[in-house]
Amino acid sequence: MTNFDSSNGGHQYNSSRRRFIKTAALSIGAASALPLAGLHAKSASGIEKKESSKALQMSGYKLDRTEALIDGKVKLEGHDIQFTESGIGDLNTHVFNGPQTLDVTEIGLHPFMLAYANENFRDYQLLPIFPIRLFRHKSIFIRTDRGIRRPQDLKGKKVSTAGYSSTSLTWIRGTLLDEYGVKPEDMQWIISRKDSSAKDAGKVSAQESMLPAGVPIEKGPQGVDESDLLDSGEVDACFHAGEPRAFTERRPNINRLFPDSRKTEQAYFKKTGIFPIMHAVAIKKSLALKNPGIVPLVFKAYSQAKQKVYDYLAYQASIMDILPWASQEFEATKELMGDNYFSYGIEPNRKTLESLFRYSYEQGLCSKHLKIEDVFLPSSLGLTE
Repeated sequence: MTNFDSSNGGHQYNSSRRRFIKTAALSIGAASALPLAGLHAKSASGIEKKESSKALQMSGYKLDRTEALIDGKVKLEGHDIQFTESGIGDLNTHVFNGPQTLDVTEIGLHPFMLAYANENFRDYQLLPIFPIRLFRHKSIFIRTDRGIRRPQDLKGKKVSTAGYSSTSLTWIRGTLLDEYGVKPEDMQWIISRKDSSAKDAGKVSAQESMLPAGVPIEKGPQGVDESDLLDSGEVDACFHAGEPRAFTERRPNINRLFPDSRKTEQAYFKKTGIFPIMHAVAIKKSLALKNPGIVPLVFKAYSQAKQKVYDYLAYQASIMDILPWASQEFEATKELMGDNYFSYGIEPNRKTLESLFRYSYEQGLCSKHLKIEDVFLPSSLGLTE
């Protein structure tokens, strides 16, 4: 083990889903920031320059826990970093069905699982680095005039969503089944053609060929997004990775299923120990085989970048942040979830990962019940902070 000091049963598989196009394995709701196929990217200094063949080509969102990698405050020993900011849709397309020029990249966890299990995708493997994690109780929106008071009331109801097979939706359905006994087939699903939260209001990759057998699913009407369906009353609820427009605009009769979702999510973590993972980091397999020493260096760099955020929250946030109780929130989060609550590495995240793997198989999405050892690079399994 390498350490770093960071200061079910009856599963039915619809064989036609094997023909799904890899571009359909995109997570929903994230618009891209920069194109990846061009010859230019921003360096750590922010100055555009031609990509260097010697530089490590990396990409992902600019998050507080990755910012130090992007601006050069954290170095990757022996390597220059060429980091391109981009969104998950473009990143998934680039890896699964694109030029694959990225050496290390943020990736949608469930889309990667689908590509690996259903399409024999082996060009990249995962590292146990998880840039985006979100509890998902907050992601269930309802009409308050349909008698929905608790999760069990969703049975028999119509639910709109912008994409069925995304990581977010897989987590929501799995949580509903595990915690409340609500099965995907208990609801009528309407997959919209548009996403009301998408920046470009473009078409949604609905992953149509990945829809499971035995679940009542239909397409929504042309030109209508998941928010329109909820606002008009055509559906009773909406599952959304972000927030549907009807909710952000405070439309009448629209609310979260769990109004105090923070309290519900904290209780869920206290009970299960699960902090849902949305994105992971993938490394090009050929690079890892050619230069195995780079794997622990990448892990260390991401860990150090995250540690800088912890340090900021502990020592500067009370002065620098606009939120008046930022430092108190940090302390309360650590008290509930542990000092390294945003942990990297397999062991502290094993239950979380295995839960998503089980959900995907149970929901008829992955054709096989994946194991951690299937999708994560073998040399990364013992990496820990």
